[in-house]
Amino acid sequence: MKNIFFLLLISSVQPVLSQTKLDKAITNLENNYDQEKVYLLTDKSQYVAGDQIWFKSFVFDGYNRTTLSTTLFVELYSADKKLIDWKTILLTNGEGSGDFKLKEDLPEQVYFVRAYTPYMTNFSEDFQIAKTIPIYNPKSTETLEIAKNPNWSAKAFPEGGTFINGMPTKFAVRLSSDSSLPEKWTGKIIDAQNPNVSITTFTSFDKNVASFTLTPALGKKYQALIQDNTGKKQTIDLPQVASSGLNLEVHSSNDGIKYSLKGVNLKQQLQNYKIVGTINNHLAYRANITQLTNDASSLIPTKISTGANAILQLAIFDEQDNLVAKRLCFIKPNNLKIEKADIISQNLKHTPRSFNSIDLSPESYFKNYTVLVSDDDGSNPVEEENLLSGLWLTGDFTSKVDAPAQYFTKNANAEALDALLISENWKRFDWNSVLSGSQPTITTSSQKFLSYKVKPIKDNALLKDTSVTLALKLGEKEPIINLFKTDQNGYVYLDNLNFNEPLGISLFVNSEKSKESSTDNLFVTVEPLVNPTQFKGNFPSTKYKLVKATENRKLPPSISRAITSQKNNKKAENIDVQIEEVKIVGKKQDPKEELNKQLSSGMFNSMNSTIFDFVNENQNAALSTNILDWLQGRAAGLTFQRNNSGENVPYIRGQQAKLYLDEMPAEPSMITSLPISNIAMVKIIKASGLIGDAVAIYTMRGDLKSKNVEKDTKKNNLSIVKGYDMPSEFPIEMLDDDASKKIENDTRETLYWNPNLFDSDYVPPRIKFYNNDSAKQYKVLIISFDEDDNLLYDNRILK
Repeated sequence: MKNIFFLLLISSVQPVLSQTKLDKAITNLENNYDQEKVYLLTDKSQYVAGDQIWFKSFVFDGYNRTTLSTTLFVELYSADKKLIDWKTILLTNGEGSGDFKLKEDLPEQVYFVRAYTPYMTNFSEDFQIAKTIPIYNPKSTETLEIAKNPNWSAKAFPEGGTFINGMPTKFAVRLSSDSSLPEKWTGKIIDAQNPNVSITTFTSFDKNVASFTLTPALGKKYQALIQDNTGKKQTIDLPQVASSGLNLEVHSSNDGIKYSLKGVNLKQQLQNYKIVGTINNHLAYRANITQLTNDASSLIPTKISTGANAILQLAIFDEQDNLVAKRLCFIKPNNLKIEKADIISQNLKHTPRSFNSIDLSPESYFKNYTVLVSDDDGSNPVEEENLLSGLWLTGDFTSKVDAPAQYFTKNANAEALDALLISENWKRFDWNSVLSGSQPTITTSSQKFLSYKVKPIKDNALLKDTSVTLALKLGEKEPIINLFKTDQNGYVYLDNLNFNEPLGISLFVNSEKSKESSTDNLFVTVEPLVNPTQFKGNFPSTKYKLVKATENRKLPPSISRAITSQKNNKKAENIDVQIEEVKIVGKKQDPKEELNKQLSSGMFNSMNSTIFDFVNENQNAALSTNILDWLQGRAAGLTFQRNNSGENVPYIRGQQAKLYLDEMPAEPSMITSLPISNIAMVKIIKASGLIGDAVAIYTMRGDLKSKNVEKDTKKNNLSIVKGYDMPSEFPIEMLDDDASKKIENDTRETLYWNPNLFDSDYVPPRIKFYNNDSAKQYKVLIISFDEDDNLLYDNRILK
C-alpha cells in the first residue's frame, strides 16, 4: 500500500522525520514481505465419487489480483495426506481455472485442496489450504457425519492486548473446536472471590464470538463463565489486571477508523509514542506523539486504502520502539465496495430441460466474468465461505472461522466482525521479528510462466560453452529452430514458456569436418525449474467424522441427486455408443476392420469399442512419450489419472479400466515402456461381457508394418515436456428424444459453469443453459474485476 497517510494529531502529534529502529523495520517490511493468497471457487460444496470438480482460482497480492505469479499448483489430497491428483494452472491477471475428475472408487471422507504459487512456498504452508471438500461414496464402508455435541474451548482477548486498572476494556470471547461449534452460547463475568455475583453478561453474536466491556480493579481476578445451548460449561480466566500501560480503543465507521490512546502511570506519559497502520504488510498510516500527554485520539480516513475495504493492523510503539499494543480492524464494514451485474434481459422457463438464457450488458466496464448457475431448491443453505470472505478475512488468517461469509452479507453484524478481529492475530509478519531485522528467506522468486533447464550431452559428455541447436515443436505445429550456447556448466535455460500442449525439444550439434552429421550420439534431458513442493504440514480439523456405514444410510439430498446424474451420464454415453454401432452396420469391410479381425479373438471381439489402427493409418503419435499419453482426449469417456509412479492409468466412465497387451493382463509400466512403433492397434472396449471396460494394446506381428515407424521411433536427442493443464470444457446439457426416453429424471445441480465468459464487440455476454427436470428458481453467481481491480460480486436468486 503506497498511499501513506501522515497526520498531525490535535496539537500533540506530528509526522515522523528522523530515522529510528522503527523506520528501518518499516523499510524491511516494505521490501521483503509481499505475500499472495488464493481463493478457490468450486461449482459445488460437496461431491460424490465419480463427479467432476470444476474450480476457478483467484490469486491476490493483498486486495488486488496478483501480478507476482503466473503459475498456480492445485493439488487434491485425501485426509491421510495422499496426493490424489494435481494440476498446473496458468494465471492470467491472477485468475485461472481447471477441474478434477474423481475416481468412482474414492473412499468416502473429507478431502483437501491445496493451492499455491511457487512464490508462496517462501512463507508458511498454513496459508496454502484453499478448500475442504467432503466426498461421498455410497459403496464405502464408512460414512461422513457432522459431529454432535462438539468439544470446544474458549478464550478471552482484551482490545489492544492490554487490561489496565480503571480502564474500560472491550473483550472478545472466541470459541474454537476441532469439529463444530455450538449454535448459541452465553456467558457472564465474575470476580473469582465473589463468584455468585455477575458483573456483566454477554450473548454470542454467532458461533464464533461474543463481546463485553469491563472496567477492572487492581488485585481482582476475573473469570468468564460460558455455557452453550446444550448445557456444556467452561470457566476461563481473564488476563491479570496491570497497574500501568497503554489502553487502546478503536471504532470503525464509514468515515474511517477512530482510535483513542490513554496512558496509565507511564513515566513519560505518551510522549514519543508512535502509531503505525499497515495494510497488506505495507505502511498505510503513521503518526508520532511529541508532547507530554496521557490522552491522544484521531480519525484515520478511509483514503489510506483508497476507499476500499481492507483489514488495517494498528500497532502502537513506545519511546524505545517496543510494541505495546496492537489491534486489527476492518475499513468500512457497513459499506462494502462491491458492484452488481447489469442484467439486461433474461429468458427463464420452468419447463423441464428447456433452454434458458441471461444477458449481461455489453457496455459495462467489466469484460470477463466467472459465472455459476445452480438449481436452487429453496432450502436456503447457509453460504459458509465465498470470494468476499476469502479476500477480506480468511485468506490472511490460519485459525478456523465458522461460516466466514456471514460477515460480508447485506445484513451482516459489524460488531461481530470487529469482535472476531480483536480475537485474531496477524501472522503474515511479526513486528518483533521485523524490528530485530529478521527477513523471510526467499528461495523461490516470482517469475513469469514456466522455465526449464536443458542438459545437452554428446558422446556421454556435457557440452560446455558450446553452440547447440534446439528444435522446439509444440503439438502438431511446425518446429521452431533456435541457436543456443551452453553455459560453463553445460546447460541451456528456456525461460518464460507458456504452453499447454506437449513440447518436443530436439538437440542438434554441428558435425565436425569430414564427418557426417548424426544424432545417434546425442542425448538431451529437460528439467523443469517451476515445480510443486511436497506438503509437510497438517490439514485443518473439520466438523465431519467417519462412522461405520449402515445398510439404510441416508445421503444428503445433493449427493443423491449427484448419483442420479452420474447414472444419467452413463445412459447417455451408452446411447451414443449404440448410435455409432448402428452407423457401421452394413458398411463395406475396411482395412481397420480386417486388422481388428486379424488381431482380436474371442471375448475381445466387441462391437462396443473404439479402434485406433497404426498399420493402415498414420496416427501422428510422434510427440507422445508412450501410447497411454497419446490416448488422452482421443476416445469419449476415456480419462486418465496418474498413479504414485506418475504413470497414466486409464479410466472409463470413472471406473479404472483393465489394461491388456496382446490380450494378456498388463501393468501401466509395461505399456509405457513399449515403443509406439511396435504397436499395431489400440482398442478401447466399453462394458463388454467378461472384459468390462478395458484398453487393449496389440503389437506388430508377421508382415505388419507401422505407418508411424519413422516419426515414432524414440530418439535420444528428443525430450517431451508438459506445460500447463488445459481445463476441460463444461458440457451444456441438451437431451434429445432418444436420450429423454432413457433418462427419466434429470437431477443436475450445476446447470452452467463458465470461468471465462467474455463480451465480444458489444454483443451481450450470454449465459445459456438447459434446465433439469425440477428447477423452478436458479442461484446465479457472477464475479468479475475491471481494469482497476474493482470487484463485481453478484450472488442472487432468479425465478
